[in-house]
Formats: sequence, structure tokens, C-alpha cells
Amino acid sequence: MDSAEGDFKKAVHDYANESDGSDDNDSECVDSEKINFIATEEDKQSGSASDGDEEDVTSHNAEAAVVQMLKEKEDREKEAEDPDYGEIHYILTADEVTQQESQNEGRDFRVLQNKLDSQNPAIREHLEFLKKLKLHIWSSLSRAQFVSLLKDYVESEFFVIDGDSLLLKFVNEEIQQLTLFYLIECFLHDFTQKGAKYIIVFFKDAEQMYFPYPQFLFLRTALIEHLKHNTCITVHTEFSNCFSSEWEIFLKKSYPYFIIISDIGLTSLQTNYLTIFIAHSLSKKINVVLASGQEYDTLRVYGYHLQSMWKHRIFFQRYEKDLQCACGAIVRYKEQSLYLYEHLKLSLKSIQNEVYQTVLLLKKLWPEGSDIRSVICVLTCAVGLKMYSDVLENAHTSLGAKPEQSDRERSKPLSPEEATDLCRMQCLAMVFLLHMPLSQRAQIRIMESCWTKQVLPLVKMQQLCAHFVLKQLSDTSDWKLDLTYLPDLNDDSLLRNLAHYYEIEYSAGLEFQKELGKEMDKEYQFLWDTVTKLTVKYDFGDAFPIRNTTQLFIDHQQTSFRVCEEKIPDIGLIPLKSDLVEEYAGDVLKDLPVLESNDPTITSLIKYKEFDELRHWHSGRPLTEEYERVPCNADAKSKDAFERKQIQKFQTFYRLYGSTLEGSNSKFIVRQNDVPGNVNTAVKKTKQIHKSKAEIIAEENNRRLKAKEEKKEQEQWKTLQISTEKEIKANLTIGINKLEKFLKTVKSRSVKFSIEMSGLSACVEAWKKHCRKQGSKSNDLSGAVQVMRRIHILLEKYQDLLEKSHLRKLSQYLQLLGFENLACTLSGQMREGRDDLNRSNCDVEVGPARFQLQYMDYYLLREERNDPDPRVQHFIPDTWQRELLDAVDNNESAVIVAPTSSGKTYASYYCMEKVLKMSDEGVVVYVAPTKALVNQVVGSVYSRFTKKLPDGLVVCGVFTRDYRHDVMNSQILVTVPQCLEILMLSPRCQNWTKRIQYIIFDEIHCLGGEIGAEVWEHLLVTIRCPFLALSATISNPDHLTEWLQSVKRYWQCAENAIKGSSTNSEKNFARKCKGKSTVKEQKKSYRVRLVLYEERYNDLEKYVCSLTGSDFVIEHFHPCAALTVNHIENYGIPSDLSLSPRESIQLYDTMVKVWQKWPRAQEMDPEEFVFFKNKIVIKKMDVRKYEQELKKELSNWIVVGQRQKVNEVLDNLKPQPVDCSENQKWKKFACFVDKLHEMNKLPAIFFIFGLGSVEQAARNVFLNLLEKQDNERDPKMEREKEDIKNKLRKVNKALIKFESIDTKKVRPSKMESMVMLLTMKEQLQEKLKKLTVIPSACTYADPKAVDEDTLRKIFYRLRFQRNGYLHQMLARRGIGYHHGAMAMKERQTVEMLFRLGYIKVVTATSTLALGINMPCRSVVFAEDSVFLDALNYRQMSGRAGRRGQDMIGNVFFYDIPLPKVERLIKSSVPQLKGQFPLTISLILRLMLLAAKADDKLDAKAKALSVLKHSLMSFKKERYAGILKIYFMFSLQFLIKEGYLDQEGNPIGFAGLVTHLHYHEPSNFVLVSFLAKGLFHKLCQPIKKGSTDFSEDVLEKLVLILANLFGRKYLPPCSKSFKHTFYQSKVFLEDLPEDFADAVNEYNTKVEENFAHFLLTTAKLADMEEEYRLPLSRTDFTSEKWHGSELASYLMDNTKRISAVSPFACLSGVVDDDLFHGENINEAVLRSLGINVTNCPLLYLKKYDNQGRNMPLNAYALDFYKHGSLIALTTDNWLNEGDAYNLLKDFVLLIRSIGTSLSELCDDPNDNVLLAFQKLGEDYQSKLNAV
Repeated sequence: MDSAEGDFKKAVHDYANESDGSDDNDSECVDSEKINFIATEEDKQSGSASDGDEEDVTSHNAEAAVVQMLKEKEDREKEAEDPDYGEIHYILTADEVTQQESQNEGRDFRVLQNKLDSQNPAIREHLEFLKKLKLHIWSSLSRAQFVSLLKDYVESEFFVIDGDSLLLKFVNEEIQQLTLFYLIECFLHDFTQKGAKYIIVFFKDAEQMYFPYPQFLFLRTALIEHLKHNTCITVHTEFSNCFSSEWEIFLKKSYPYFIIISDIGLTSLQTNYLTIFIAHSLSKKINVVLASGQEYDTLRVYGYHLQSMWKHRIFFQRYEKDLQCACGAIVRYKEQSLYLYEHLKLSLKSIQNEVYQTVLLLKKLWPEGSDIRSVICVLTCAVGLKMYSDVLENAHTSLGAKPEQSDRERSKPLSPEEATDLCRMQCLAMVFLLHMPLSQRAQIRIMESCWTKQVLPLVKMQQLCAHFVLKQLSDTSDWKLDLTYLPDLNDDSLLRNLAHYYEIEYSAGLEFQKELGKEMDKEYQFLWDTVTKLTVKYDFGDAFPIRNTTQLFIDHQQTSFRVCEEKIPDIGLIPLKSDLVEEYAGDVLKDLPVLESNDPTITSLIKYKEFDELRHWHSGRPLTEEYERVPCNADAKSKDAFERKQIQKFQTFYRLYGSTLEGSNSKFIVRQNDVPGNVNTAVKKTKQIHKSKAEIIAEENNRRLKAKEEKKEQEQWKTLQISTEKEIKANLTIGINKLEKFLKTVKSRSVKFSIEMSGLSACVEAWKKHCRKQGSKSNDLSGAVQVMRRIHILLEKYQDLLEKSHLRKLSQYLQLLGFENLACTLSGQMREGRDDLNRSNCDVEVGPARFQLQYMDYYLLREERNDPDPRVQHFIPDTWQRELLDAVDNNESAVIVAPTSSGKTYASYYCMEKVLKMSDEGVVVYVAPTKALVNQVVGSVYSRFTKKLPDGLVVCGVFTRDYRHDVMNSQILVTVPQCLEILMLSPRCQNWTKRIQYIIFDEIHCLGGEIGAEVWEHLLVTIRCPFLALSATISNPDHLTEWLQSVKRYWQCAENAIKGSSTNSEKNFARKCKGKSTVKEQKKSYRVRLVLYEERYNDLEKYVCSLTGSDFVIEHFHPCAALTVNHIENYGIPSDLSLSPRESIQLYDTMVKVWQKWPRAQEMDPEEFVFFKNKIVIKKMDVRKYEQELKKELSNWIVVGQRQKVNEVLDNLKPQPVDCSENQKWKKFACFVDKLHEMNKLPAIFFIFGLGSVEQAARNVFLNLLEKQDNERDPKMEREKEDIKNKLRKVNKALIKFESIDTKKVRPSKMESMVMLLTMKEQLQEKLKKLTVIPSACTYADPKAVDEDTLRKIFYRLRFQRNGYLHQMLARRGIGYHHGAMAMKERQTVEMLFRLGYIKVVTATSTLALGINMPCRSVVFAEDSVFLDALNYRQMSGRAGRRGQDMIGNVFFYDIPLPKVERLIKSSVPQLKGQFPLTISLILRLMLLAAKADDKLDAKAKALSVLKHSLMSFKKERYAGILKIYFMFSLQFLIKEGYLDQEGNPIGFAGLVTHLHYHEPSNFVLVSFLAKGLFHKLCQPIKKGSTDFSEDVLEKLVLILANLFGRKYLPPCSKSFKHTFYQSKVFLEDLPEDFADAVNEYNTKVEENFAHFLLTTAKLADMEEEYRLPLSRTDFTSEKWHGSELASYLMDNTKRISAVSPFACLSGVVDDDLFHGENINEAVLRSLGINVTNCPLLYLKKYDNQGRNMPLNAYALDFYKHGSLIALTTDNWLNEGDAYNLLKDFVLLIRSIGTSLSELCDDPNDNVLLAFQKLGEDYQSKLNAV
């Protein structure tokens, strides 16, 4: 390829195709927005067809392609300015997202408040705009991603919860206040427990919208006060609305990670208000999380997250005024009036005044510290009665003048006496709340009758009064009350119970007239007396009798009480005889009831025999293992010649790929050692006393060779010395680089020493010259730095070679720099006099310690060992690395925590080498979290090791979900956790697992990850061999190591027991194992070492970049600037917040400047600091001590009361970046890359989180270089190029004539012409090549880094790739991009060229974060995202600073908000916690392993290890008990469903279920469809005897599978609007009726089993905790309860509440409700730590808290119908990469089911089998087409 443009035509053709595919929409990724450089119009030009000759490409075509790309860029710029560009118009549904208005819209209770009058033209305009706003927000919300909200570093990720959205999430008409507060506290406590940092905000204006709902208004006010006074949560109520300037300042200062907002309100008015809030938040670069649809498990909270995008900001800019006006119209305050019974008018202002007066009265009567419940009760009753009496009186006086309406038209108001009766009962109910403990209240009968229509208005008025009372009390600062019980201000159910009692039962006779009890009587009398005192003017009668009127308050048309008639079925267990069960759960089993053998439950157990006989199936037949099914290119065992060729090609590529990782093509040639049987380790040091003659001769030869080599190196230096010294004096940087490059090639220390001395002299001369030239003092001290650097190296590394003359010289040089004290330190031993060099000119005028820290900075030397280790060839390992090698030598396990690129993986390869040396049988397994990492390790293995092995064996094998080779016959297996788990738990792989000598777990912190964390846990507990666990980010490694050590102790006991046992099973197993294993028995070690190392090889310097005008401001970011005083107080200074030497000095200087009288200023001065004083060589470790001391001192300032000073220090260090518009930021992105190039900061990786943005950013940089080249192009050269191309075309035409001629028969003259033409062609091509070479100023590529041959080999792999030419074009300019949706070959090309140093600029998503070896000089964060969390930040920034190449790594934040940067830097490393470890499928897999394994003892030990050693239950006995009971009930479910027999042996379709274990619960449902014959009923061929199926049958099959697998729920709001989609249906249809019935039947069984589990585990709950609110810790176990006859009468003793939360009981929840999945989360006892995610339910319909349906995305069915990936991005709201991966998984699944069915079915013509096979083929072919 002569140039990038040489292939432009093909690339542009690809680019055009790609534009068709992915760039015509704004849905490329989470944040694939229409920013300035993203293509938005389809490129309709198909590009010109190729003529087949590479060189024959006209300049015109290339130019046209460039013009086309640039034109598109211009269009995009225009588009960015227009927010409505490309807007799709949706059709609103008739009822336009209206909410149910509740009964308050009735006539008896109305609050007249501000309404939007649609007839008013201004208002009509608002309504039109609100419609447009809803469409804008709807299209965004539908695209929200369901992600984990709390990342690994939660304490740094501060977010905001909108208080009204929080209330709306849980509130409903039926819920009791205490239950509501309990649910809200559970929700918040869940966040708090997971370490989250958040605040809650209630906007003042939002209150207006609750007046029609007085119950909710009162709850809102109570909630605000409760959260403020009884919890530690920060609650803001000072902001009026989201447009207030204070709120904007708050957002800018704190920059929350996201805001949780509801997308639906109580009324359409409130919904509009919330929609405006969402739009405002998104416009301020704040992400939004929907309050609905959230789920949580043990470790995480998941929710719908919407990324703030450029289009949101553009929309806001354009419509800001409209938004403000609409918001103003919604919340505009207007004097509000209340109408009772239609005609009784009451001003809300008058209620407020009355409340104010009454509170003043009560203050005189009651002391401070009174219970808020009593206070609210008496005030509400008093104010309510006074206001009601007044309004009735006013009505009577005015009624004389007006004719009265008929009674039919309105309800008759209650009389004052009836109202008084109601208030008496309210006071009585309050007495119950004050005295009765929650345990008793939970038992009160469930009241189903409601208030009558006449009472309801008064009840609502009372709630309104309660709201005003609470508001007034919160404003009264001089009367302190006891606010503890704010969550329990009323209990409507209890009040209705009392009303019913006095209405019906009390009047029925004496036997029903119950005593209140002495204390309650007294308390009630006191409350009522207070009410009468507060209502001075009125006489409302005495406390008793409670009812003076006969008016009915309760509506008796409904059933009064809920009766719990159904008896919960017995929880008896089906007896089970199994050693495994007995050993694990025997202790809990003895306490559980067991059924008799004649019980119907046992006699009716499912048998699949009938199904098998009917269908000719063998449901219990063992299935092939997963590793036998995954496609395999070739195995070393294969005999086929073609396959052998494939293996060779594969290995050749991986060696090339590996060479880019390992830096050279050299390989360790590993031969099998004939190690004697008694030698345990690969490295055995033996001492020999007598050397043989041969050894003496060999040593002599080595000495001679070394001397010869040394002489050669001396001569080489002599030839280079003069030119190098000259170069150093002429240009210091270039000269020093040349010197150091040569030093790397030299081996002899003496030669190195003389080079260093010469270099030092040259540097001194250069410094003197520089000083003479500058005259006055220079700010540039780089020359002095190099002098001091060489002195450091000489004193540290060549101490033994320094003679007196050398030391004298060094002393003189130190004096020259002005370091008199250091010169004395050095020459003091020799007592030499001072030299008379003229120092005044060359003195640096800085103290030596400050000079070293501030100017030498990253050049300071590290503590390095000088003693080589015979085990390591190419470098001298550090102490911690030696400890690792020792662990491997001793067969010990180790947990290694060390920073990225510190060299921790070396131990892995040492471990592999050891196992390879020992035998041909031993196996090392390397477990990597991703396929990309698997490929990388495979490359390294191929590059490092070759070994001659017997036929059929191979060094390296691979096993991932979609590819494998040589799984069982390799010595090093590289795999992902899920695949190794399959092997570990497979009964047929036992022999192989015993061959494993070591397992290496890379990135072990994935144990705390979102997906697959439990798999890592299973592996760590099932392995018997030693392991290495590597990570850079764990904060509790001690806890992890302790847990792993406990597992190893278990295995020590288990293996001793296995050895001690001489059962037949062992002998049988030995007999079955073919041949005797040749793996040498090694000395077992059960120790787990912890190896910690915290130092990075090179420091990271951070910079914040912002754009001002046309230039970039790049400011250094001091790590301490990220801290706040509060953070230091609460969390301390993070242990891994390290400072470079320069930053330490900067911190000291700032501290001195801020506190000039700082007592320790002198002591901490660098020149006086104890570790620096008079020290010539200050090392990194010395500076680390100084840094620690400074940090300690800064923290101490807070302790001694200098908070303000610390604040000043931190503020002084803060940079001041400037905000720039998103449009500008991306427009100038290419210029920013150029700027970094000028600063010599490339190679760099630019992290951008949207797929589309990543590609377009790379193309943008490419276009910028192309434009630059165009501007510099010489017209003459262009003409010359055209001439040569024309000549070349003619020569090619002439040569075509010779093609068909036989050269043997041709005449010599013709032959000469042909040779001449060929020569001319070569010459012309050579000339063209020179002319088309890309100018160095127009490319970032380094042509010296890779030779043309290697480049051609690498590019050759891209020849069939969709974007192959585009990658080639970009690479020629030194640019690449990298993301998860790219083909593997494309990604590997970018990785290889970047590592080789050819490509210098790579834009990437987080795919490069996890362990991929792509070191660079700089890392740039170019875009904010939910995925830019502190874990990703650490992993990504760790790429910066290449060991051995860069002295320092650079991290740039390109327009990332400063608060976000601060949080990323100061966050602490996460702690690893355990997940809930068991699932029903896992339990079945363990039973299968125990039953089917040949070595029963080994299998049982593994199964027990998994069951007993979960990280969650480590050191937590109660959790261990819960898990045992869960295990027992899971077994019960499996027996009842016919997967296990009563001996614990797998039967029926157990094999099929375990094969699909990853998809629980869908695996069980699928099998139930099969067993019920539903698939056989559905899968009928077109005609009898045919093997073909109609499209309808296959579509139905896809519909059924899509309802079971790969389920992706959309937010409920996505169905709010009717919209015609282009190709997809988007919302998945329901299952066919018979299939839906089967799912419901399955769910009922699961619910019943899970409910029995919860009923049984209830005894393990911590009941003390259950009676406390989780967050405020308010206790509801009343001590002053002495019983009450009336209370006992109101209780329902048939009510079963043993296993549900007492708080939930108040709202009518009972044990029976546990049998319904939707109730479990709110009903379950909290202290058990269990929620509905542990119950394997398959919801047919899923609803959010507001009862809205959350539809399933129909992507799998839609794709089957239309086969378009683009349609899934435009219609189904998926990005292209995600869509492709989801479809790939779906196809894998169909094929896996098809394979399993074929193995279970004897009849190859079975319709179900054929249908699945046909569907698999069809789906695969559709996917291949894209």
C-alpha cells in the first residue's frame, strides 16, 4: 500500500456502507448523541467500484471522497445548532398520560387552586409546549439503560434524591403512615448500607400540588421533618424550584452523579412539573435515574439511568424561556379556598391563623419535650373543631337568604356533635399509639370498611389542619418537642376499628363494653381536657361517653373485616436420604417437620416416565459437556491436514501478537526436566564442594567472553563519545536521549561507569554554557537537573567504582550548583580544601533538598535491589516479587494486590514455566474476566513458551463461551470464570481437575462485580490446588485472605479424610481412570500468603483542560485539591492518593503561605526535614515519608481547630477551569490532539464512552490531518502525480496485451519491450510512492516503529473485515479506535500497532480498562458518563506511564466537570463483599456432581465447600443458618418438580436444566413447556411427514423463547405514547395462552415453596431489629404497656403474622401475602437479608410502584422478522454493539437447546427437535448477514 489515499476508494466505499449501518441515528450508545462530529444523514453514495489494480486510483476519486466527508462534517455543524433537526413526530394517545384523579375530585371536598385553563391563549401555548417537552423527554427516557446505580466506589459518587419522587414511589390511598415511613426508610437504608452518599431535596413550590390530596400533603410535611430531625440525611428545603439561582449554584458546586426523579405525578399537572425538572437536570449535564422500576440485591441497586446529552442542552437553550414560563404557570401561588359539602367555604389562610393562635395557647399549657404525637393530635382536633363549628355557623346565617338545595344533590354535613365524636375517637386512637407496642398493634383486625361519604370531608380537613400544625411547629424555635415518633402520627385503620366498635359492638350489649385500662383512661382524659381548653369559646362536652350521636361513620355496605380463613398448608418436608444433605444441613433438618411416606404430596411426585414413553425420549440421559459443544477451529488431536494448517496459522499469528506484548520475539525454550522424584520445586539450590574439570574450563571460557565483550563495548563508546558529548552540549535533551539509548545496549558495569562520567562532564559543560548565555539567573534549570541526575546514578549504582579523584570531581560539581553542604558531606571524608571555581554564575540558588524535590521530581531514584535472582533473567525483581516466586516454589497460594503495570503478572508466567518443566501432564489454568484478556494471555504464552510434547498434547488451550481449542489436552488453559466453573462442577472432568497444579485468577476484584461474581466465588472454594489471585484494586485484602485461608483449611481436612478412607469408590475411580497419571505428586501447602505493594513505578500527574476562545488552558491538578475538610474528617486522606515530589513541595509551600505561624513550618522545611538534611541522593521512599508527614500534619490541623486554614490550603491548590459549550469542545477535539502532540504527550488513549462518538472522534482527527495536508499541498507536485498516474495507466494497458502470450514462444524484441515496460512500471510506482508519502507533519504515525513487512502482515488480517480499509487508512495516520462492538481482528490490529508505537492516538470506550496491556504516555478522559466511575478511572488512568520509557504518566481531564474529577481522585478502593451464593440451579448441579461423579468423596467435598464457604456467610452464623434452610427448600422444589428422587439422585430433565443454569428461572419454565407437551402441540410441520415448518410456527417459537431468555425490560413510560415504528414492533407480545398458563402454574409452585422457606426462616430473624425503623432506629417496643381489655378485643388472634414485618402488618399484610411474589419485598423480615431476587419467579407482566406495566423489548423477535440491526437501533432503543451481542447470545442459546434436545431424543424426526434446529439455522444465517 503506497499511501492511505491509495486505498481511499475502498475505504470510502466501506465508510458509506457503514454510514448506512450505524450513523444515521442518535442511538449508537448510552450517550450517542448528535454532537458536532457525528454523521446524521445516510451517505447515499455507494462509492466507486474497484478496478482491481491498487495503484490505479484517480486523484479525483480520493478528492471526491474527502470532499464528501468534509461536507457531511459541515452539515453536522449546522445540525448541532438546531435542536429540532430530525425530530420525529409522535402521536399522542387520547388520554395523554393522565393520572387517576382520586375521590377528592368529588364535590364534598374540593380545594380550589390554580388550574391551567386551556381556553386562555397564553395557557394554550404552554400546553402546546408541554406536549413538545413530553415528546422530547419520552424519546430519551425510553432509551434509558437499566444499570447498576452504585458502582464499586460508592462513597465518592454523591447523588440527589428528589423528595417528592421518593414519596410518590411509595404512597397510595391504602397505606398506613408508619408502613409508608418504614418502606421509605428501607429504601434509603439500602443505599446507606451500600455506602452511598446522597442528599434529599424537597422544592418549596412542589407543595402546591398536594392540596387536593390533604392526606399526602400531611405525609410529605411529616416526612420532611422526620428525615431532618431523626436521620443523618441532609435534607434541603430552601430551594423554591429547579430554576432558582440557589439550586443552579448548588448543582455547579456539588455536581451530583445523578438525580432520582419520578416521571409520573399524582396529577397531570405534577407530571408536567416533574418533566420540566428532568429536562432542566439533563440540560445541566446531570444524569437522571427514574424512581420507578428500581431493583436491588445484596450488593447493588439497579435502575433506569438516562445520560445527559448534547441534544438535551440544545433543547434547553432553545426553549429555556418556555420552560420557565410553563414551570411558573404550574406552581404559581394563588389564594386557595376549601369547599366542604360543596357549600361550606373555608379559606386556607384562616386555618393557618387559627393554628398559629392555638399553638401559642398550647405552649402555655404543655412543657417542652412533649411527644409530637400528642401535640399534633390535640392541636388538630382543636383547630378542626373550631374551624368546622365556625364554618357551619356562617353557613346557617347565610342560608336564611338563599333557598336550600335538595339533599339529593349533596351530602348532609355532620353536626358539630358528630364532628366532636370523631375527634374524641381520634384522641382515643392516639392513646393507643402512645401506649400499645407495635407487636400488639400488628395483631389488630384488618378493617376493610371505609369512612362514609359524610365523614370523609371532615377527615380530609383534619389532615389539612395537621399539615398546617406541623408547618407551624417546625417554624417555632422556642418550644422544643420530642420528635422521635414523627413517623407514627396517625393510624387510620386503628381509628376505623374504634369507630366500628363504638358504632356496632359497643351498643350491642354489656358483654361488648370493654374497659380501656387505667393508664389509657387517664391519658385519654388528659388529651380531651387539653382539646377543650384550647377551644375556649366552645363547649364540646366531656371525654366520656365517647359517642354521643348515632351517626354512622363507617360504610357497612362492604365487608367489615378481612377473615383469614384459608389455612396455610403444612410445611412438612419430603424425606430425603443423602449423605451430602445430612452432612451440610443435618443440624437444621432435625428441627423441621417431615411428611409420612403415605402423604399425598409424596405419592403424587412427578415422573417423566410417561413423557419418555410417549415421545421416545430419554429425559435422564447425561448430556455432553459444554466444552464439547463450543465451536472448535482445530485441536492438536485432529488428524485432518486442513485443520493442522489452521493450527499453524493460528499459532503464527499469536506469536506475532505475543511479540508486541513481550517486547521481543525471544522465547523461553522449555524442555521437560528429568527431575528426580523426591525434588519438589523447579528451583532447587544445591551446593557442590568439588568442581569438575569441565566446569572449570566452562567458567574460564565465560570469563574470556565477558572480557572480549567489554573490550568491544569500550571501542564502541570511544567511536561515539565525542559526537555524543558534542550533542549534549548542543542540545541537552537529544544528547541525553542518545546517551541513555546507548547505555541500554551496554552490559559491562565498568563501561557504563565511564559513559556516565563522560555524560556528567558533558552535562556540566552544557550547564555552564547555558548560564553564561543567560547572563542573569535563568528559570530553566533542566541542565542542572541532568547534572544532579548523573551524580545520583553514579553515587547509587557505581559506588564501588568511584575513586577519590571521581569523588573530588563530584564534590566540585555540587559546589558549582551551589550545594555547599552536600559537597562537604561528600568530601568531608577526604578533608579537601574548597575549589576556586567561579560559582556565582552557575549557582541554582535553591536549597539542595528543594531542588531535588521540585526540579528533579520524577527523576529521583527508587529503592531497587542490586542482587540478581537466578530465577529471573531479564530484570532484578523487587522484594515483593521475590516473595511471590517463593510462594510458587513452595506450592503456596497468594493474594497479590499491586498497582497496574507494577509487574505482578510475571509470577504467573514463572508459575507456568515451573509446571511445564515438571511434567507433560500438569496443568495451569489462567482465569481472565474477559475474552479480550484471554486473547492477550494466549498471545503472551505463545510468545514465551515452546515445548516438545507427545502427539495430541499442546502447550496452550483456550475455552470461552463462543470459541475453544485443546481444552483437555493442553498444559496451560486460558479461560473465563463461567467456563472453568463448568469444568470444575462436571462429574466427567474429575480426572482432568486432579491434573491442575495451579490456577491464576487475574483481576480478582471481579469477585465484587455486577455480573458473575458468584462464579468467581465458586471457583475459589472448589479448587484443591494452590492459586495466585491478582488485583490492583481491593481495600480489604486481609478479609479476603482470611476467608480463602479458611477454605484451604477445610480442604486440608477434607483431603486427609479422603486419603484416610479406603472405600471402594476410590478404588473404582482409580480403575476407571485410564492409565496412571504422570503428574508428579508435589508437597502440599495450604498456606495463603498476602502480598501487598502500593508503589506505582512512575507517578501520575493530572491536568484539567478547558477551552478559552481558540486556545486550550491546561492546568496542573494537585491531588489534594480533590479533598474537602469533611472528607478528611469522615474518611481520612485516601491511602492511594499519592503525590509526586513536586506536588509535596507545592503542598508544603501552600501550608506555609496560609498559616504563617505554623509551629512545625521550620521542622517540615525540606532543607531541615530529618530524612533530607545534607542528603546528596534523596530517593522516592524518602519523599514518600515526607509526603506522609505532610498529610498527617494537614489532618492534624483539623484536630487542633484550624478547619478554616485547611479549607484555604485546599482552595489555593484548586485549578480554575473554564466551562465551554459541548459543540465547541468537539469542534476543537482534533486541535486538542494536536496540542498534546506538540507537548510531546503522545502516545495517548482518549476514553470516550459512546460507541459512535469513539469512531467519529477518530475520524475527526483524521479529517483534521487531511485538511492540514491539503493546505500544505504543492500544486506542481499534484500535477506530477497526475502525470505519473496517467503514464502508469498506459503502461498497465500495454502490459495487459502480454498476459495471454506464452513467453517461451515470444520474439526477443517483444520480450525486451515487455521487460522494459515492467521496469518502467516499477520505476513509476517507486516515484509515485515517494510523491504520495504522507508528510510527517500530517500524521502521528511513527514509521520507524514497524517495518513495512510486519505492517503488511498485520493489515492482511483486515482484508475481509467490514471496516478493514478504514482502519488501515486511520492507522497510516497514526490513529485508531477501539470498542466492544468491533470485530476481534480489528481490535487486535489497533492493540498491536499501538503497543509497537506505530499508532499514537487511540479513542476507546471502557473496553481498554480491564487489564488490556496498552501502556501509553498519556490518558485523556474526553467525556463524562455513568460508566466513568472511580474503578474505571483507576483502571484507565493506570495505562499512563510506560515502564522503562516514561518517567511519569499524564492524565488529562478534557472538559470533565471539576466536582466529578475531584470525586474520582479522592475515592477509596472498594471492599469485597459476598453475594447471596445459592440458586436452585446451582444446588441441582451440586447434587448432580455428587451423584454422578466417579470419585464420590472428591465430589462431595467440592459440593460441601461451595455450600459451606460463601463469602457472605463468612463469620456470620445467622446467614449460614438461612442458607441451610434455603438449600432444604430448594431440594423440596426439585423433588416435587421431578428433578431429584428421594435419594438425592438427579432424574428427569435435570441434565437439561443444569445445562441452561445461566438462565434461571427460564430453564425450569422451558422444561415445563416441554414436559407438558406444549412444544409438541405447537411445532406441527406444514404437512404430515414433512420436515418443514411454517413461518408462523417459527415466529411463535421465537416469541416464546424471547419471553423466557434475554429479557430486557423497558421503562414504563415507553408505552406512554402511540408511535408508529419503522420496522419493529418494539413491545413484546404476551405468551400464547397455554404457555402463559404453564408459567403461572410454575410461579405458583415457586411462590409456595419460597413462602414456606420464609415461614421457616422467620425464627432466625433478629426480632429486636424488626421493631425498629431501619434508618432512624426508632424503637416501637413500648415499655409502658400494661394491657387493655378493649385493645385485646380489637385483636384478631386468627391473623397469622409470624413471618412478616410488623410495620407491614399495619397496612393489612399477613403471612398469606408471602405466597404472592409482588408482596415479598415489603412484607419480608428485613434482618434475614432476603428479597424477591432470591426467588426464581418468571414474571409474565412486571409493574412498577405506580402499577404501570413495564414492557419487554421485542428485539429478538423483531430481528427475526426484519433481519435489520439498524432497525433495532432506531426503533428498539438499543445501540448497535449491544444489539449484536444480545442477538449472538440468543442464537447461542437456541443452538444449545437444539443440541441438548437432539441428545435426549431418539427420534431424529421429532417435530420439536426439527423446529429448534431449523430455527437455529435460520436465525444464525440472518445474524451472519449483518
